Amino acid sequence: MTLAVLHADAHLAVVDKPPGRIVVPGRSTPEVTVRQEAEALLGPLWVVHRLDRGTSGALLLARTAAVHRSLCALFEAHAVSKRYLALVRGAVASELRIDVPVAPGRKGKMRAGAGLPGARPSTTFVRPLVSFGAVATLVEAFPASGRTHQVRVHLAHAGHPLLVDPDYGAPSPWTVPGGGPELHRTPLHAASLEFLHPVTGQPVRVDAPLPEDMNAVLRALRKDQPSNSG
Repeated sequence: MTLAVLHADAHLAVVDKPPGRIVVPGRSTPEVTVRQEAEALLGPLWVVHRLDRGTSGALLLARTAAVHRSLCALFEAHAVSKRYLALVRGAVASELRIDVPVAPGRKGKMRAGAGLPGARPSTTFVRPLVSFGAVATLVEAFPASGRTHQVRVHLAHAGHPLLVDPDYGAPSPWTVPGGGPELHRTPLHAASLEFLHPVTGQPVRVDAPLPEDMNAVLRALRKDQPSNSG
């Protein structure tokens, strides 16, 4: 698979991270990272933020160290708007504002709840898009803060974990009721990024298309039962 470049200029780039790929080298068996593949196309790059192995979508990279510092400052100031699409368990009937602190847990996991050691204020806005009854809902999630695993942790805390997320109570695989495609990864997709360009000052918006595995599940769910827009 060739890595798709969604946006590139002299200062920064956005690539479409495939699911199942790591952004930077890990401790396990060596594998080609998204950063390495992107550098083969674009030259030296600095990672501005990360997406989990299972998460797909828009990944922002800097092409110079100075722009990397500027983009990191935008993230720290919560000046980058991030929109995620997620397939979650159950029926999400209305918009949600999840205001729950997130704290480090064991073995790289996170926990949600006030009063936990190391907890930091965290807010995620969730809007249902398409409901498939009690089975699943396609939602938009907008994290107003940038904690590790924030969207995943908040959705699980609200009683609507991703269809697959073994770390937060939703074992793999998940199969469409009545038979159909299986999901083996967290169905979370970084659908868009919006920010002011750190050099030109112009607004930048980059959209990443929904990957085929999530599209296949949506097609099967729509075929299996009536859907209602939320």
